[in-house]
Amino acid sequence: MPMGVNYELKDGVARIVLDDGKVNVMSTTMLDEIGAAFDRAEKEAEIVVLCSARPGIFSAGFDLKVFAAGDAAKSLDMVRAGAELALQLMSFPHPIIGVMEGHAFPMGTFLLLACDVRLGARGPHRMGLNEVAIGIAPPSFAIELARSRLHPAWLSRTAALGEMYEPDEALTAGFLDRVVAPEAIDRTLEETIAALRAIHKPSHATAKRRLRQPAMDAIRVAIDRELTMAAYEASNRARTAVAMPG
Repeated sequence: MPMGVNYELKDGVARIVLDDGKVNVMSTTMLDEIGAAFDRAEKEAEIVVLCSARPGIFSAGFDLKVFAAGDAAKSLDMVRAGAELALQLMSFPHPIIGVMEGHAFPMGTFLLLACDVRLGARGPHRMGLNEVAIGIAPPSFAIELARSRLHPAWLSRTAALGEMYEPDEALTAGFLDRVVAPEAIDRTLEETIAALRAIHKPSHATAKRRLRQPAMDAIRVAIDRELTMAAYEASNRARTAVAMPG
């Protein structure tokens, strides 16, 4: 497995560990590596754990240097890779546990939203959709993904206002399923794995598909409508045509 992602398989549990040596920036390469790890886990594992090896950070989100460089094709490739990966996790047949022990900026948050069980450690770290705070509108695929997991008022606040939340608020909003003290994460994870071993896996896969199909259909429509070069260029033209206040 390439160095940005570590893959460990033990007793039917695949641990996909994000570790680029820095802040787990979601470049196109990193996203492809995560997708390849999930492809492998689909064949080899019964349960998947997605977590970070970097202290204080799950992921810094998309690579902002790619956006800043102004290369439309590379920016589009990266965002589309993120959208396809989120959809891959949404439709993954085995249970996925996401573990947040540090900041999860938007693409990191999207991955956690696509997991089945989301565990968080209390701490001064945040997650959410803060794109509007940095001059970017959240992509439609991300809004549809968030819509499927978040309470409506919180969805509006994070998507339209760029609010980010610490773990206990994130739990209330619907970003996370359980929040515990940092020292309890490992025990809670093992308890969660034990509980997931007991469920009937084919029924889980069918129930997940039935539950998530409307959201997955909406995400696919959003990807095909919005993440094309023609749509990207039209969006850029519309944005630059807006008169900025002096």
